[in-house]
Amino acid sequence: MASSLPTSDGHGRSGPAPVRVLEGVSIPPAPSKAGEIDALVLRMAETVFGCRDARLVWVSGLDRRGRLRRHQWPTTPLSQEEATLIEAALAHRGCVAGEARGGWLRIAHALGYAEAVFLAQWPEACAQPGRVPAGLTDFLALLASRMRVEIELAAARNATGRMEKAAQLQNALYSIADLASSGLDMVEMLRRTHAVVARLMYAENFFIALYHPEHDTVRFVYFADEKDRDAEEVGEEIPAARMENSLTMAVIRNGSPAMGASEQLREQFGIAPSYEFGPDSADWLGVPMVADGVVRGAVVVQSYDVATRYTEEDRALLGFVAQHILTALQRKQAQEDLERHVEERTRALTTEVIERQRGEKLQAALYSIADLASGELDMTEMLRRIHEIVAELMYARNLIIALHNPERETLRFIYHADEKDPGLVDPEIEVPEAAMRDTITLGVIRSGRVVMGRPAKVAVQLGIPEGVFVGAVSEDVLGVPMVSEGIVRGAVLVQSYDASERYAEEDRVLLAYVAQHILTALDRKQAQAELEHRVADRTRKLALVVGELREQIGERERVERQLMHETMHDSLTGLPNRSFLYDALERALARMSRDPEHRFAVLFLDLDRFKVVNDSVGHLAGDEMLKEAGARLASCVRPFDVVARLGGDEFAVVLEDVNLPEEACHVAQRAIASLSQPMHIGGKELFTSVSIGIALGHSRYQRAEELLRDADVAMYRAKAHGRQRFEIFDERLHQEALQLLELESDLRHAIQRSEFEPHFQPIVRLDDRQVVGYEALLRWRHPRRGLLLPGTFLGVAEETGSVEQIDWQMFEKTCSAIDVLGEDSAYITLNVSPRHFRSPLLAGQMLQLLDAHHLPHDRVRLEVTEGALLDNPEQVRATLEALRDAGVLAALDDFGTGYSSLSYLHRFPLHSLKIDRSFVSALQTGERGGSAAVVRAVLAMARTLGMDVIAEGIETDEQRDCLLEIGCELGQGFLFSRARPAAEWAMRGH
Repeated sequence: MASSLPTSDGHGRSGPAPVRVLEGVSIPPAPSKAGEIDALVLRMAETVFGCRDARLVWVSGLDRRGRLRRHQWPTTPLSQEEATLIEAALAHRGCVAGEARGGWLRIAHALGYAEAVFLAQWPEACAQPGRVPAGLTDFLALLASRMRVEIELAAARNATGRMEKAAQLQNALYSIADLASSGLDMVEMLRRTHAVVARLMYAENFFIALYHPEHDTVRFVYFADEKDRDAEEVGEEIPAARMENSLTMAVIRNGSPAMGASEQLREQFGIAPSYEFGPDSADWLGVPMVADGVVRGAVVVQSYDVATRYTEEDRALLGFVAQHILTALQRKQAQEDLERHVEERTRALTTEVIERQRGEKLQAALYSIADLASGELDMTEMLRRIHEIVAELMYARNLIIALHNPERETLRFIYHADEKDPGLVDPEIEVPEAAMRDTITLGVIRSGRVVMGRPAKVAVQLGIPEGVFVGAVSEDVLGVPMVSEGIVRGAVLVQSYDASERYAEEDRVLLAYVAQHILTALDRKQAQAELEHRVADRTRKLALVVGELREQIGERERVERQLMHETMHDSLTGLPNRSFLYDALERALARMSRDPEHRFAVLFLDLDRFKVVNDSVGHLAGDEMLKEAGARLASCVRPFDVVARLGGDEFAVVLEDVNLPEEACHVAQRAIASLSQPMHIGGKELFTSVSIGIALGHSRYQRAEELLRDADVAMYRAKAHGRQRFEIFDERLHQEALQLLELESDLRHAIQRSEFEPHFQPIVRLDDRQVVGYEALLRWRHPRRGLLLPGTFLGVAEETGSVEQIDWQMFEKTCSAIDVLGEDSAYITLNVSPRHFRSPLLAGQMLQLLDAHHLPHDRVRLEVTEGALLDNPEQVRATLEALRDAGVLAALDDFGTGYSSLSYLHRFPLHSLKIDRSFVSALQTGERGGSAAVVRAVLAMARTLGMDVIAEGIETDEQRDCLLEIGCELGQGFLFSRARPAAEWAMRGH
């Protein structure tokens, strides 16, 4: 038991002193220097002052358990009594004596500086009570002074060491950043990152774990441990629930570092022991990786050696390095994601190029077949060329084309190419059906089916007696019927005698499509002979007229070029442009203001269906059509009248000195008649028509824009009344124009007040009328006019660009109303304007909307029009593919009313086709045969492409029965229900 003795600080002051906080206050001298000084001091103390067992003890702070951290010389361990004396001497800042034993008294004397204690034993008789032997006080004072110098030197050396460590840390961070931007793969980058960390601290056992808060999973991206050989496989996503008893998960959950022995940390975090996460370590250090305030993982080092411990400095260092490791991981992950995206995009583009080349090849083949039909070749040569074209699309060394005459019950093989039986049939001879009864050709014609496979298998499908064949038996055969208006007119067959050449589903689709074009070519060739003379005569007359017109236009262009050709004329047609037209109108208005009797008129012309021609035959042909149209318009007016092209397919004519409106009408009639004549462009015979609006000069007009605007309004009225006609702008149209302006204003207010709402029409299975989905139809709840259908305002919305805002209101309200409908299995279809597909953000915005309403993606489908597909096909396809991959399917609306072509249908990820109501309504009006054939063809094509078919506009049971009879399974229309608000469906109990 230690006893307290009076103390002295060397200046006459004595008394107890409080214990000071020792953490980080003193820095022990360097071992080499301290060892020399300590040995010298202790030797002098024993030889000069007669003490024994002398030692110096340095106190450098508190350990993790709150006990004093000591360093002594010599290094033999201290006894409990010695430790108690040292702490008492430090507390009293002086000398403390212990109990006497065997005549010796142990005394501890605290030096006045540097938290050091001199500890030794003196003979009890020599030691003064409460004092060290005489002369030792001065010696200890000198020792304290010497220690001060040594500590200052040690502090300087430690500062130098800290600078070296800072430089070492900076180099490590640079290395980690360089690794993140290197070309190394993730595994090698992390292995080298491990080496960098190992240069900073003990990191023999090192791992990095990433945490995904969205999925609540942990993934070890790197793991190196000398003892834990059975750790989770690197890269595996581990549910966080499985790791709740691990220290790594505790660091992630708490978001703060942890350091200490495994057992101690488990007690701290309240974690049950578990050998699932490896053996206990002597010391464990883990720090979280945090980004934007969210814990993204942890970095851990651990030691199994009790002699290797981590310090607070290691903890701070690892915490700093961990953030840079997280940044490096994120950069590397982003780089790998980008590379993967580029690779996927490259594959997609490669597939796209192949599909496009295949589509272009098919399109070129169809154009070639059409060209052959209108050429001068005879039937035999045309069919031989068709054979060559088909052979470019598939294996077709053996090709048969047969025509069926149901009235005479005969077949005529108009073309027969067979490597085994080259002269089996005569193309000029009609063969009775009885002679061909058991042939695949007649079987295809009678059944109207497409067949493919081994002849024996096909024979069974067609009901032909097994083993009965005409001619040599092939290895594989593909036969398709040629159908026109629901009647099978013949068949096309290809066959292979080579076992390595088999026909695939792709060949089946191609030949079925090509066969119809072959039939069309045959019909056109047959009709060509009858029309050849008239066409030749008409061509000669048109050539004369065109020659005269070109001469007139050429003369006028030369005169205009001398004036201001570049700024006042259209570069394509050579006609005056909009600026020239405005000048002419301003001159006419000025002349009218001077001479009230002067009269003039403006004709605004727009070519009908020009976009279809332009998209189908190409822009070059479209440009030629515009040139021809301009030339024909110029031929319909007087030389001093102005014919201008405003842009696109719009033209305008200024007629001077028009005394009566009938004169302008006569010019309009001549223009309509002229432009209705066929145009021969690029070897093709093209047709167009024109809609014309007429505005007569009047004193109310002050500017050219007003006059042209009213002519434009009249032109749109002509289009609305059936096209290929003209309308004169009158007071009635003037009032309609004012109403149009009012409607535009109402639309803007309606968007602000959210007056648009969805009404839902059910889509049902035709056999049991079970509801499978709803189409959301747009309605406007106008404050004055009541409920308005889209036809009254949608055109204006499209022109003003407000249709997108209206659609998003509809989408939002539809998503909110889905739960009200109550049909958990029923989907909702949304009509999407083509304007939406001009933005690459559509898919992301749509998915974000569905997620915001917690809607499964497969409960919502989009309806697009054929015009949308053709407007920007690449952008549309990318958007539809992104939506399809997310579970949102797409349907093609009003199929058959636009440019329906297999060349684009198979390129887009479409799930279903909606047959236009015009085909369905004809099923009731006596035209059932033709419409049923169209619907049947659409169904066959849709099945080939793997699409569903929905019939629109079903109003009678007769239409429903007819659709069921021809195989249509889904439909919608007034027969089942009109479109109703969601609330009504809820009240009706669905």
